[in-house]
Parts: sequence; structure tokens; C-alpha cells
Amino acid sequence: MKLSHIVPIAAVLAVVALAGCANTIRGIGADTANTVNATQSAGHKVAKAAN
Repeated sequence: MKLSHIVPIAAVLAVVALAGCANTIRGIGADTANTVNATQSAGHKVAKAAN
């Protein structure tokens, strides 16, 4: 295969791979935010129970 055929294919594959990474990073951010919210909620419940 000639280099002129390989470059566009490699570029498309790189874009697809990067798009997949963006979704994964976004998902990790959402999971982290949910964990923080749950932890804060549990802390508030414990504080109310202690009073």
C-alpha cells in the first residue's frame, strides 16, 4: 500500500480513538461528581442523626 493511502486511514482512526477517549473522560468526571454528592449526602445524614 502506498503512503498516500495510509495517511487518510490513519487520520480517521486517530479521530475515532480520540473521540472514544473524550467520552471515557466525561464518564469518569460524572462518576466522580456522583460519588462526591453521595458522600456529602451521607455526611449530612450522619450530622442530623448525631443532633
